[in-house]
Amino acid sequence: MSQKDFAIQFLKMASSGNIREAYDRFIAPDFIHHNQYFPGDRQSLLAGMESAAAKNPGKTCEIQQALEEGDKVMTLSHVRQHAEDSGVAVVHIFRFQNGKVVELWDVGQAVAKESPNKNGPFYFFSICELAPARNLL
Repeated sequence: MSQKDFAIQFLKMASSGNIREAYDRFIAPDFIHHNQYFPGDRQSLLAGMESAAAKNPGKTCEIQQALEEGDKVMTLSHVRQHAEDSGVAVVHIFRFQNGKVVELWDVGQAVAKESPNKNGPFYFFSICELAPARNLL
């Protein structure tokens, strides 16, 4: 499995409530993170994720994009706490070392129920679609 596959599996397991198992399998013991709502250590984020999972057992995480370069993987996901939730567009950046996640960044933006932007947070243009419109070719 690639690091990208590991990141995707971690997110799927964690969002389905298998947080401790996901941590045991994919997260390094000396893991740090940059989520501003928790202390930056492994145990604090694990506890926060377990608490959130207990409050929102119907949480889903639909991975829309995943990119890997060197020791880093970036994912863009649509995270919903429950079925009626419009959700959050979340970017995770994982840094790997020796097959484990050693560092994590995450940022999110609420998905608007109504938006003037017809592209939405999850639609992606390919360079071929953009090139003629912007005279890039």
